This record gives sequence, structure tokens and C-alpha cells, in this order.
Amino acid sequence: MAERQSLLIISFSEIVSDPRVRRQIALFRDTYEVITCGYGPAPEGVARHIELPLTENASIWDGRVLALRQYRLETWRNPGLAGAWRRLNGLRPDIILANEAIAAPLALRLKPRRGTHVDLHEYHSRVRENEGYWRKRAKPWIEWMIRAYVAKAGSWTTVAPGIADEYEREFGFRPEVVRNTTPYAEQTPTAVTWPPRLVHSGAGMRKRGTELIVRGVIAAANEATLDLYLTKGDPGYLAELNALAATSGGRVTLHDPVPYEQLVGVLNGYDVGIHVLPPVNFNHLMALPNKVFDYLQARLGVIVGPSPEMVALVEAAGYGVSTADFTPEAIAAAVDALTPTAVEDMKAAAHAAARTYASDAEDAVWKAAIDRIAARGIGGRHGR
Repeated sequence: MAERQSLLIISFSEIVSDPRVRRQIALFRDTYEVITCGYGPAPEGVARHIELPLTENASIWDGRVLALRQYRLETWRNPGLAGAWRRLNGLRPDIILANEAIAAPLALRLKPRRGTHVDLHEYHSRVRENEGYWRKRAKPWIEWMIRAYVAKAGSWTTVAPGIADEYEREFGFRPEVVRNTTPYAEQTPTAVTWPPRLVHSGAGMRKRGTELIVRGVIAAANEATLDLYLTKGDPGYLAELNALAATSGGRVTLHDPVPYEQLVGVLNGYDVGIHVLPPVNFNHLMALPNKVFDYLQARLGVIVGPSPEMVALVEAAGYGVSTADFTPEAIAAAVDALTPTAVEDMKAAAHAAARTYASDAEDAVWKAAIDRIAARGIGGRHGR
């Protein structure tokens, strides 16, 4: 029996809580010797885990160095990259799967025997373009990083077609698309309740604009309720949401987050999932997040904002509606337009589409990319 090739998966995230990286591990752990490097404890099923301390934050950057356009210096002074390099230097895996642009310099510097694949997730050079200082200082550095490192990888993936289009337009390479789909869940739609029970799960972060959803549901005349399952990203913002919920007469409730493997089962008890994300930057505009697929696997109807990628999914699967704009008034109008029959039809459409939009087919794109790299002869270029 041939020895399995080693696959190092790098992610500057808490891997056990990162659904996309967990999908990668589950996909490859039976055919490759999977080694992970990231924050938090070892994920299940890996041969080895290199844990990075949270103090070595890859999101930290020095504006003074970037003002001087010392991009290579800043890259290797970055606490996350520098710390990971200290821990990984000397390890030479066959293949590296680098998550997000920030991991690409590390992956190529490690010179894997067969090559590197970069899963870009989102569009990194415009991720915080709504913040003036970030746009002035960090954006040019990230653009340099994409050209100097990411573009030299063997292959790439991203989360949505519109983002793939933009990488090709601006940087000259086209990633394949692996959407943030959810594993197939063997369950059926629950009976519609009335007033409808709405639910939203996600990060408790101000930039997500969750208060707009809360205000919209409170303003709806049909007495719909809203349950929020939010991670504790921004305690101050969560306190504000709690205060806003207190004005709803019991119609809005904040819950502690549930483990991801339990989330779809919890969501199944609701009627409609809702996600209206103000397009404050390019990534928000083109967002196609895992939660809209979670709602589908939970056999829920869905309300989304007029975000093009989300609207395309909802229309293709037929399991929801979109608001006219991103305001509380538009959200309230969409909630008030719901009827028991319409929600029942949405839930039935989600049930019918659950196999089609499960993660299995999407994961085949990753498998093909990594298998192509694995098939290359040792000694060739570590990028392409």
C-alpha cells in the first residue's frame, strides 16, 4: 500500500469553529495525511496539529511600515506569519492548502514538494474598503501580496462567481468556485406556525448590520418573532442588540450560539431564515455566506437582501424572497408579505433542493484541485 501524501492545511482561524476549513479536513483526512496549522485545539481526524497562540494575530499590521511601502518587510513581521513560520520551518509537506491570501506567503516559503492551492474565501483587497485608513494603508499591501504570492500558487478557489470574476479582472487568474454550502441533512420541513418564527444565525459583529433585521421584524405588523443565535464577537454590540430586543414586547430573543454540528437541527424548528447584509464593501455586496445554505438544509424559507449572489441562489432554488433594499422598512414589508401558504411552499422548495445544494458536489472541486497537485512529479515548481 502506497504511503499517503502529506497535506498541510493552514488557516489563521480557530479551525474547530471554522465550517469551511472543517469541510476541507473531512474531505481529505481519509486519503491524505492531514496536518493542520491554526488557532485553537486540534480538529478531529488530523494526523498532527500545530496550534498558534491567539497572541500571534495575523490581522495585525503596522501602518508606519506600510506607509513606506515596505510590503515584504511587513509580511514577515506580521505576528501570525512570523509565528507560524517559526513553528513550521523545517516541515516540508507534499501539498499545502492555504486558506485566505494571508496564508499564501507562508505556503510558498515552505516550498511543498508537489505544490500549493490557495482557497481565497473572499475578496481580500476590498474586504474593509469602507474604512479609509485600511483602504489607504492595508489595501496596497494586500494587492501586492496577491500578485507576489497568491498568483504563483498552483490553483485557487473562492466562494462565489462574482468574486472569481473580480480576481480575474484585477489580478489575471481565475479561481474556481466552492460555495459555502452545508453538508446534506437528513430531515424534513416542520409544520408552519403563525405568526411566523424567523431566525438568524451568525457573527455578533456591528459591521453585519443585524440591528436592521431586528428593527425590521419589530416594525412588521404580522407579529412575526425573531430568534438570534450570534457568536460573541463584539460584546458592546450584543448589549445594544439585547437592549433593542427588550423593546420588542418579547418578539425578539437573543440566544447563545450553538455548536455548528447542531445548528441545522436547531434551525429546523423555525419557519424562515433571514439574512439582510448591507453592502458596505465589495465582499458584503457579493456575499454568499454559509448561513443561507444552513437555512436551506434546515428546510426553511428565507428572506435575503438584494445582494446579487444571494438573490441568484434564492431564485434558482425557489425557497425564498428578497427585500427591495436594505432598510428596516423593506425588511418589514417582506415579513408582512409572508403568508402560511407561501412559507409552506418555500420550505417544500428547500426540501426539494437540499440534495442539489449540499456540500458534496462543491467539495469535488477541491478534491480535483488537490489531486491534480498530488499527481505532479516531485522536483517541479512548488507553485504551479
